Amino acid sequence: MTDSTIRTRSDQRRQADRAESQETSEEDEREREQCPECGGRLVSDAEHAETVCADCGLVVDEGEIDRGPEWRAFDAAEKDEKSRVGAPTTNMMHDQGLSTNIGWQDKDAYGRSLSSRQRQKMQRLRTWNERFRTRDSKERNLKQALGEIDRMASALGLPENVRETASVIYRRALEEDLLPGRSIEGVATASLYAAARQAGTPRSLDEISAVSRVEKDEIARTYRYVVRELGLEVQPADPESYVPRFASDLELPDETERRARRLLKTAKDEGIHSGKSPVGLAAAAVYAAALLTNEKVTQNDVSEVASISEVTIRNRYHELLEAEDGAPA
Repeated sequence: MTDSTIRTRSDQRRQADRAESQETSEEDEREREQCPECGGRLVSDAEHAETVCADCGLVVDEGEIDRGPEWRAFDAAEKDEKSRVGAPTTNMMHDQGLSTNIGWQDKDAYGRSLSSRQRQKMQRLRTWNERFRTRDSKERNLKQALGEIDRMASALGLPENVRETASVIYRRALEEDLLPGRSIEGVATASLYAAARQAGTPRSLDEISAVSRVEKDEIARTYRYVVRELGLEVQPADPESYVPRFASDLELPDETERRARRLLKTAKDEGIHSGKSPVGLAAAAVYAAALLTNEKVTQNDVSEVASISEVTIRNRYHELLEAEDGAPA
């Protein structure tokens, strides 16, 4: 018998053994999925830690591992208090929320005050924990910038999705090396301004600069640079997107808000909005709509809410009414 014949027969035996082993494992798997008494379907009862037959009710296995929490909660507040699962990751924190935070209170798990020696130890742990969280200049940069974004967004009343988008834009600017020659606060403010416009909840440059630590001109310059370099798609601000906020701040009814939207729509159809400040047009539309619906609102009131001059409101106000009168019925 030649060596090739021996190898062929050996390979055939190995293949036969593998096929037999596979058939055995498949058969065992089917047996585990079927009831040994009636052949019915097996289901897992997590509440009683048992595996039972759905047809005849036979308990096939008991004492299964309970992978749920070892505690019970009877309301949402108690569940949140006892849960030990951390918050989801977020781009609004420089470490995406994955690091450990040491509480500032010098108390143990039972609420008892720590001794002097333990307090010193915890203070050292806090110091080293802070150092480890910001290990290099990039993380220190992110920590400062994201803190600024969160502060400004809170002051402007912007929602969480805008803060998240602004954080992503700033991270991209940092990765693309756009910060040299520009301040951290300037790029952070420009990122928030772009994110607000992308989300359809824009704020004017005057409002942004009022809560920022940099000047209005620097914000505008940095914003144009960031949008151009990152290729962000930012549509021109729509005057109608400012109307709900102005109307809400002035406590005007829905009828006035709808009338202001109609005035702005007519202005777009007539083409008088081109080259005009969207904030000025929105403020003038709100003022004109308030007069048309017999609401007591002064130009000064609208000026304070919109952070725009009364002269601008008067000029745009007359243009809107002329467009309304000249529009076809």
